[in-house]
Amino acid sequence: MPGPLGDVLVVDLSRALAGPQATMMLGDLGARVIKVEAPGRGDDTRGWGPPFVGGESTYFLSANRNKESIALDLKDATDRDVLLRLVDRADVLVENFRTGVLERLGLGIDVLRERNPRLVVLSITGFGHDGPEGGRAGYDQIAQGEAGLMSLTGSGPDDPQRAGVPIGDLLAGMYGAYGVLAALHERATTGVGSVVRTSLLAAIVGVHAFQGTRFTVAGEVGRAQGNHHPSIAPYGLFHCADGAVQIAVGSESLWQRFCAAFGIDPDGLTTNAHRVAHRDRLIEVVESAFAGLTGAELLARLAEAGVPAGKVRTLDEVYAWDQTASQGLLVDVEHPTLGPLRLPGPPLRFFTGDQETTPRAHRPPPALDEHGAAVRDWLDT
Repeated sequence: MPGPLGDVLVVDLSRALAGPQATMMLGDLGARVIKVEAPGRGDDTRGWGPPFVGGESTYFLSANRNKESIALDLKDATDRDVLLRLVDRADVLVENFRTGVLERLGLGIDVLRERNPRLVVLSITGFGHDGPEGGRAGYDQIAQGEAGLMSLTGSGPDDPQRAGVPIGDLLAGMYGAYGVLAALHERATTGVGSVVRTSLLAAIVGVHAFQGTRFTVAGEVGRAQGNHHPSIAPYGLFHCADGAVQIAVGSESLWQRFCAAFGIDPDGLTTNAHRVAHRDRLIEVVESAFAGLTGAELLARLAEAGVPAGKVRTLDEVYAWDQTASQGLLVDVEHPTLGPLRLPGPPLRFFTGDQETTPRAHRPPPALDEHGAAVRDWLDT
Protein backbone atom coordinates (compact mmCIF):
# COMPACT_ATOMS: atom_id res chain seq x y z
CA MET A 1 0.00 0.00 0.00
CA PRO A 2 1.18 3.55 -0.65
CA GLY A 3 1.77 5.89 2.25
CA PRO A 4 4.48 7.44 4.42
CA LEU A 5 5.32 4.03 5.96
CA GLY A 6 5.20 2.09 2.71
CA ASP A 7 8.64 0.54 3.31
CA VAL A 8 7.92 -0.59 6.90
CA LEU A 9 7.06 -4.18 7.87
CA VAL A 10 5.17 -4.68 11.14
CA VAL A 11 4.73 -8.06 12.84
CA ASP A 12 1.67 -7.86 15.06
CA LEU A 13 1.53 -10.35 17.94
CA SER A 14 -1.11 -8.34 19.81
CA ARG A 15 -4.78 -9.08 20.35
CA ALA A 16 -7.90 -7.42 21.70
CA LEU A 17 -7.61 -3.67 21.22
CA ALA A 18 -4.61 -1.61 22.41
CA GLY A 19 -2.03 -3.38 20.24
CA PRO A 20 -4.34 -3.86 17.24
CA GLN A 21 -5.23 -0.17 17.39
CA ALA A 22 -1.53 0.74 17.20
CA THR A 23 -0.85 -1.60 14.28
CA MET A 24 -3.97 -0.45 12.43
CA MET A 25 -2.72 3.11 12.70
CA LEU A 26 0.63 2.05 11.24
CA GLY A 27 -1.19 0.12 8.50
CA ASP A 28 -3.29 3.19 7.71
CA LEU A 29 0.00 5.00 7.03
CA GLY A 30 1.04 2.36 4.52
CA ALA A 31 3.01 -0.11 6.63
CA ARG A 32 2.67 -3.79 5.75
CA VAL A 33 1.14 -5.33 8.89
CA ILE A 34 1.21 -9.12 9.30
CA LYS A 35 -1.12 -10.11 12.12
CA VAL A 36 -0.13 -13.33 13.90
CA GLU A 37 -3.15 -15.13 15.36
CA ALA A 38 -3.77 -18.30 17.32
CA PRO A 39 -4.85 -21.20 15.06
CA GLY A 40 -8.54 -22.06 15.20
CA ARG A 41 -9.73 -19.08 17.23
CA GLY A 42 -7.68 -16.07 16.20
CA ASP A 43 -7.73 -12.72 17.99
CA ASP A 44 -9.97 -12.71 21.08
CA THR A 45 -12.14 -10.01 19.52
CA ARG A 46 -13.26 -12.35 16.73
CA GLY A 47 -15.57 -13.77 19.40
CA TRP A 48 -16.64 -10.49 20.97
CA GLY A 49 -20.28 -9.94 20.12
CA PRO A 50 -23.06 -9.54 19.32
CA PRO A 51 -23.30 -7.92 16.93
CA PHE A 52 -21.96 -10.42 14.42
CA VAL A 53 -22.56 -9.95 10.70
CA GLY A 54 -22.17 -13.02 8.52
CA GLY A 55 -20.35 -14.67 11.41
CA GLU A 56 -17.84 -11.81 11.72
CA SER A 57 -17.54 -9.73 14.88
CA THR A 58 -18.02 -6.03 14.24
CA TYR A 59 -15.65 -5.44 17.17
CA PHE A 60 -12.84 -7.21 15.32
CA LEU A 61 -13.67 -5.29 12.14
CA SER A 62 -13.19 -2.00 14.01
CA ALA A 63 -9.47 -2.49 14.75
CA ASN A 64 -7.96 -4.63 12.02
CA ARG A 65 -8.19 -2.95 8.63
CA ASN A 66 -5.02 -2.81 6.53
CA LYS A 67 -3.59 -6.10 7.85
CA GLU A 68 -2.77 -9.60 6.66
CA SER A 69 -3.45 -12.65 8.86
CA ILE A 70 -1.32 -15.72 9.48
CA ALA A 71 -2.18 -18.36 12.08
CA LEU A 72 0.82 -19.56 14.12
CA ASP A 73 1.03 -21.66 17.28
CA LEU A 74 3.90 -20.02 19.15
CA LYS A 75 4.39 -23.16 21.26
CA ASP A 76 5.05 -25.20 18.11
CA ALA A 77 8.68 -25.24 16.96
CA THR A 78 7.84 -25.09 13.25
CA ASP A 79 5.43 -22.19 13.65
CA ARG A 80 7.81 -20.38 15.99
CA ASP A 81 10.46 -20.67 13.29
CA VAL A 82 8.07 -18.98 10.82
CA LEU A 83 7.64 -16.16 13.30
CA LEU A 84 11.39 -15.77 13.77
CA ARG A 85 11.86 -15.58 10.01
CA LEU A 86 9.29 -12.78 9.98
CA VAL A 87 11.22 -11.07 12.77
CA ASP A 88 14.37 -11.26 10.65
CA ARG A 89 12.68 -9.09 8.00
CA ALA A 90 10.57 -6.88 10.27
CA ASP A 91 11.04 -3.24 11.19
CA VAL A 92 8.55 -3.33 14.05
CA LEU A 93 7.11 -5.99 16.35
CA VAL A 94 4.08 -5.21 18.52
CA GLU A 95 2.97 -7.31 21.50
CA ASN A 96 0.65 -6.90 24.48
CA PHE A 97 1.19 -10.13 26.40
CA ARG A 98 1.38 -10.03 30.16
CA THR A 99 4.90 -9.43 31.44
CA GLY A 100 7.06 -12.56 31.10
CA VAL A 101 4.93 -14.45 28.54
CA LEU A 102 7.26 -13.82 25.59
CA GLU A 103 10.24 -14.96 27.64
CA ARG A 104 8.47 -18.22 28.55
CA LEU A 105 7.83 -18.79 24.84
CA GLY A 106 11.52 -18.32 24.12
CA LEU A 107 10.78 -15.04 22.34
CA GLY A 108 12.10 -12.52 24.82
CA ILE A 109 13.41 -9.12 23.78
CA ASP A 110 17.01 -10.36 23.93
CA VAL A 111 16.21 -13.17 21.47
CA LEU A 112 14.34 -10.86 19.09
CA ARG A 113 17.02 -8.16 19.17
CA GLU A 114 19.83 -10.68 18.69
CA ARG A 115 18.20 -11.87 15.48
CA ASN A 116 17.40 -8.36 14.28
CA PRO A 117 19.24 -5.47 16.00
CA ARG A 118 17.25 -2.94 13.91
CA LEU A 119 13.93 -4.19 15.27
CA VAL A 120 11.69 -1.70 17.06
CA VAL A 121 9.56 -3.47 19.67
CA LEU A 122 6.33 -1.94 21.01
CA SER A 123 5.15 -3.57 24.22
CA ILE A 124 1.82 -2.58 25.82
CA THR A 125 0.64 -3.74 29.25
CA GLY A 126 -2.19 -2.89 31.59
CA PHE A 127 -0.37 -1.14 34.42
CA GLY A 128 3.28 -1.02 33.33
CA HIS A 129 6.05 -3.54 32.92
CA ASP A 130 7.51 -3.08 36.40
CA GLY A 131 6.61 -1.53 39.74
CA PRO A 132 4.63 -3.15 42.54
CA GLU A 133 1.65 -3.95 40.30
CA GLY A 134 3.43 -4.37 36.98
CA GLY A 135 2.14 -7.88 36.39
CA ARG A 136 -1.57 -7.08 36.57
CA ALA A 137 -3.78 -7.97 33.65
CA GLY A 138 -5.16 -4.91 31.94
CA TYR A 139 -8.74 -4.46 30.81
CA ASP A 140 -10.03 -1.11 29.70
CA GLN A 141 -12.84 -0.47 32.17
CA ILE A 142 -10.69 -1.56 35.11
CA ALA A 143 -7.96 0.80 33.92
CA GLN A 144 -10.45 3.65 33.48
CA GLY A 145 -11.35 3.24 37.13
CA GLU A 146 -7.84 2.72 38.47
CA ALA A 147 -6.40 5.64 36.48
CA GLY A 148 -8.99 8.12 37.74
CA LEU A 149 -10.95 8.67 34.54
CA MET A 150 -14.23 7.29 35.89
CA SER A 151 -14.04 9.60 38.90
CA LEU A 152 -14.10 12.53 36.47
CA THR A 153 -16.93 11.14 34.31
CA GLY A 154 -20.62 10.99 35.20
CA SER A 155 -23.47 13.17 36.39
CA GLY A 156 -21.83 13.86 39.74
CA PRO A 157 -19.26 12.67 42.32
CA ASP A 158 -21.42 9.69 43.33
CA ASP A 159 -22.06 8.56 39.75
CA PRO A 160 -18.72 7.37 38.27
CA GLN A 161 -19.13 6.32 34.63
CA ARG A 162 -16.88 4.75 32.04
CA ALA A 163 -16.38 6.45 28.70
CA GLY A 164 -18.64 5.13 25.95
CA VAL A 165 -15.68 3.63 24.08
CA PRO A 166 -12.65 1.67 25.43
CA ILE A 167 -10.65 4.85 25.64
CA GLY A 168 -7.76 3.42 27.70
CA ASP A 169 -7.08 0.78 25.05
CA LEU A 170 -7.43 3.29 22.23
CA LEU A 171 -5.13 5.83 23.87
CA ALA A 172 -2.50 3.18 24.64
CA GLY A 173 -2.57 2.17 20.98
CA MET A 174 -2.25 5.78 19.86
CA TYR A 175 0.65 6.47 22.23
CA GLY A 176 2.24 3.21 21.13
CA ALA A 177 2.09 4.12 17.45
CA TYR A 178 3.49 7.56 18.30
CA GLY A 179 6.38 5.91 20.15
CA VAL A 180 7.07 3.54 17.25
CA LEU A 181 7.37 6.46 14.83
CA ALA A 182 9.85 8.18 17.17
CA ALA A 183 11.89 4.96 17.47
CA LEU A 184 11.96 4.51 13.68
CA HIS A 185 13.15 8.09 13.30
CA GLU A 186 15.90 7.49 15.87
CA ARG A 187 16.92 4.26 14.12
CA ALA A 188 17.48 6.19 10.91
CA THR A 189 20.37 7.89 12.74
CA THR A 190 21.67 5.14 15.03
CA GLY A 191 20.97 2.08 12.90
CA VAL A 192 19.73 0.31 16.03
CA GLY A 193 16.18 -0.43 17.09
CA SER A 194 14.76 0.19 20.56
CA VAL A 195 11.97 -0.95 22.86
CA VAL A 196 8.92 1.28 23.34
CA ARG A 197 6.74 0.59 26.37
CA THR A 198 3.39 2.03 27.37
CA SER A 199 0.33 0.90 29.30
CA LEU A 200 -3.35 1.60 29.76
CA LEU A 201 -2.50 3.29 33.05
CA ALA A 202 0.13 5.52 31.44
CA ALA A 203 -2.12 6.40 28.51
CA ILE A 204 -4.99 7.54 30.71
CA VAL A 205 -2.77 9.47 33.12
CA GLY A 206 -1.19 11.01 30.02
CA VAL A 207 -4.50 12.67 29.13
CA HIS A 208 -5.46 13.95 32.58
CA ALA A 209 -4.54 17.38 31.18
CA PHE A 210 -5.76 20.26 33.37
CA GLN A 211 -7.35 17.80 35.81
CA GLY A 212 -3.86 16.46 36.54
CA THR A 213 -2.29 19.84 37.28
CA ARG A 214 -5.43 20.86 39.12
CA PHE A 215 -4.26 18.31 41.70
CA THR A 216 -0.45 18.26 41.39
CA VAL A 217 -0.16 22.06 41.41
CA ALA A 218 -3.30 23.38 43.12
CA GLY A 219 -4.10 20.43 45.40
CA GLU A 220 -7.70 20.15 44.18
CA VAL A 221 -9.18 16.73 43.45
CA GLY A 222 -11.43 16.97 40.41
CA ARG A 223 -14.70 15.03 40.50
CA ALA A 224 -17.41 14.27 37.98
CA GLN A 225 -19.88 17.09 37.44
CA GLY A 226 -21.86 16.04 34.42
CA ASN A 227 -21.96 17.94 31.17
CA HIS A 228 -20.36 21.19 32.33
CA HIS A 229 -16.69 22.15 32.20
CA PRO A 230 -15.09 22.45 35.65
CA SER A 231 -13.00 25.52 34.76
CA ILE A 232 -14.91 27.38 32.02
CA ALA A 233 -18.50 28.68 32.08
CA PRO A 234 -20.80 28.62 30.27
CA TYR A 235 -19.32 25.56 28.57
CA GLY A 236 -21.51 22.49 28.34
CA LEU A 237 -24.96 21.16 27.56
CA PHE A 238 -28.01 23.41 28.03
CA HIS A 239 -31.67 22.56 27.54
CA CYS A 240 -33.99 24.37 25.16
CA ALA A 241 -37.61 23.99 23.99
CA ASP A 242 -37.21 20.64 22.22
CA GLY A 243 -33.98 19.15 23.54
CA ALA A 244 -30.51 20.47 24.22
CA VAL A 245 -27.51 22.10 22.58
CA GLN A 246 -23.90 22.48 23.64
CA ILE A 247 -22.10 25.79 23.81
CA ALA A 248 -18.51 26.83 24.53
CA VAL A 249 -18.07 30.40 25.73
CA GLY A 250 -14.32 30.36 26.15
CA SER A 251 -13.46 34.06 26.44
CA GLU A 252 -14.81 37.25 27.98
CA SER A 253 -15.44 38.79 24.55
CA LEU A 254 -17.53 35.76 23.61
CA TRP A 255 -19.45 36.10 26.88
CA GLN A 256 -20.29 39.71 26.08
CA ARG A 257 -21.50 38.74 22.59
CA PHE A 258 -23.49 35.87 24.04
CA CYS A 259 -25.22 38.11 26.60
CA ALA A 260 -26.04 40.72 23.96
CA ALA A 261 -27.50 38.09 21.61
CA PHE A 262 -29.82 36.60 24.22
CA GLY A 263 -30.61 39.61 26.39
CA ILE A 264 -28.79 38.24 29.43
CA ASP A 265 -27.86 40.62 32.24
CA PRO A 266 -24.23 39.75 33.13
CA ASP A 267 -24.44 41.38 36.57
CA GLY A 268 -22.56 39.21 39.08
CA LEU A 269 -21.36 36.93 36.29
CA THR A 270 -18.86 39.27 34.71
CA THR A 271 -15.77 37.06 34.79
CA ASN A 272 -15.19 33.40 34.13
CA ALA A 273 -14.19 32.89 37.77
CA HIS A 274 -17.51 34.39 38.91
CA ARG A 275 -19.44 32.21 36.48
CA VAL A 276 -17.67 29.02 37.59
CA ALA A 277 -18.26 29.91 41.25
CA HIS A 278 -21.98 30.52 40.60
CA ARG A 279 -22.55 27.78 38.05
CA ASP A 280 -26.04 26.80 39.24
CA ARG A 281 -27.28 30.37 38.89
CA LEU A 282 -25.57 30.64 35.48
CA ILE A 283 -27.25 27.47 34.19
CA GLU A 284 -30.63 28.78 35.31
CA VAL A 285 -30.05 32.12 33.56
CA VAL A 286 -28.88 30.53 30.30
CA GLU A 287 -31.63 27.90 30.16
CA SER A 288 -34.25 30.57 30.85
CA ALA A 289 -32.97 32.46 27.80
CA PHE A 290 -33.06 29.27 25.71
CA ALA A 291 -36.47 28.02 26.90
CA GLY A 292 -38.56 29.48 24.06
CA LEU A 293 -36.27 28.35 21.23
CA THR A 294 -36.01 25.05 19.41
CA GLY A 295 -32.59 23.51 18.93
CA ALA A 296 -32.49 24.53 15.27
CA GLU A 297 -33.49 28.12 16.08
CA LEU A 298 -30.99 28.28 18.91
CA LEU A 299 -28.07 26.97 16.82
CA ALA A 300 -28.87 29.56 14.14
CA ARG A 301 -28.90 32.37 16.72
CA LEU A 302 -25.63 31.15 18.26
CA ALA A 303 -23.96 30.95 14.85
CA GLU A 304 -25.09 34.47 14.04
CA ALA A 305 -23.55 35.68 17.32
CA GLY A 306 -20.30 33.78 16.64
CA VAL A 307 -20.66 31.53 19.69
CA PRO A 308 -19.31 27.98 19.19
CA ALA A 309 -22.18 25.51 19.53
CA GLY A 310 -23.40 22.15 18.34
CA LYS A 311 -26.00 19.44 18.65
CA VAL A 312 -25.54 16.04 20.26
CA ARG A 313 -25.61 13.57 17.38
CA THR A 314 -26.27 9.85 17.52
CA LEU A 315 -23.80 7.66 15.63
CA ASP A 316 -26.17 7.12 12.71
CA GLU A 317 -26.38 10.90 12.35
CA VAL A 318 -22.58 11.21 12.51
CA TYR A 319 -22.05 8.68 9.71
CA ALA A 320 -24.78 10.28 7.58
CA TRP A 321 -23.28 13.78 8.04
CA ASP A 322 -21.72 15.18 4.89
CA GLN A 323 -18.94 16.77 6.96
CA THR A 324 -17.88 13.32 8.17
CA ALA A 325 -17.69 12.04 4.61
CA SER A 326 -15.80 15.13 3.43
CA GLN A 327 -12.96 14.38 5.85
CA GLY A 328 -12.36 10.86 4.56
CA LEU A 329 -13.75 9.32 7.74
CA LEU A 330 -15.55 6.54 5.88
CA VAL A 331 -13.72 3.96 3.75
CA ASP A 332 -15.10 1.25 1.48
CA VAL A 333 -13.40 -2.15 1.36
CA GLU A 334 -14.13 -5.58 -0.11
CA HIS A 335 -14.17 -8.18 2.67
CA PRO A 336 -13.27 -11.79 1.76
CA THR A 337 -16.52 -13.22 3.17
CA LEU A 338 -18.83 -10.25 3.73
CA GLY A 339 -18.28 -8.50 0.42
CA PRO A 340 -18.50 -4.67 0.29
CA LEU A 341 -18.09 -3.04 3.70
CA ARG A 342 -18.08 0.56 4.82
CA LEU A 343 -15.80 1.18 7.81
CA PRO A 344 -14.86 4.19 9.94
CA GLY A 345 -11.72 5.58 8.33
CA PRO A 346 -8.32 6.92 9.43
CA PRO A 347 -8.32 10.37 11.10
CA LEU A 348 -5.28 11.78 9.26
CA ARG A 349 -4.99 13.50 5.89
CA PHE A 350 -1.75 14.34 4.04
CA PHE A 351 -0.97 17.08 1.54
CA THR A 352 2.06 17.80 -0.62
CA GLY A 353 1.77 21.37 -1.79
CA ASP A 354 -1.80 21.76 -3.01
CA GLN A 355 -2.24 18.06 -3.75
CA GLU A 356 -3.77 15.66 -1.25
CA THR A 357 -1.65 12.53 -0.90
CA THR A 358 -3.73 10.70 1.72
CA PRO A 359 -3.75 6.93 1.09
CA ARG A 360 -7.19 6.04 -0.24
CA ALA A 361 -6.87 2.29 -0.90
CA HIS A 362 -7.40 0.16 2.20
CA ARG A 363 -7.31 -3.54 2.98
CA PRO A 364 -10.35 -5.06 4.70
CA PRO A 365 -9.90 -6.71 8.10
CA PRO A 366 -8.58 -10.19 7.25
CA ALA A 367 -10.20 -13.57 7.68
CA LEU A 368 -8.29 -15.84 10.07
CA ASP A 369 -5.12 -17.14 8.35
CA GLU A 370 -6.30 -15.60 5.06
CA HIS A 371 -2.71 -14.78 4.10
CA GLY A 372 -0.91 -17.67 5.80
CA ALA A 373 0.12 -19.47 2.62
CA ALA A 374 1.12 -16.26 0.83
CA VAL A 375 3.26 -15.10 3.75
CA ARG A 376 5.04 -18.45 3.95
CA ASP A 377 5.68 -18.36 0.19
CA TRP A 378 7.07 -14.84 0.52
CA LEU A 379 9.43 -15.93 3.30
CA ASP A 380 10.76 -18.64 1.01
CA THR A 381 11.67 -16.19 -1.75
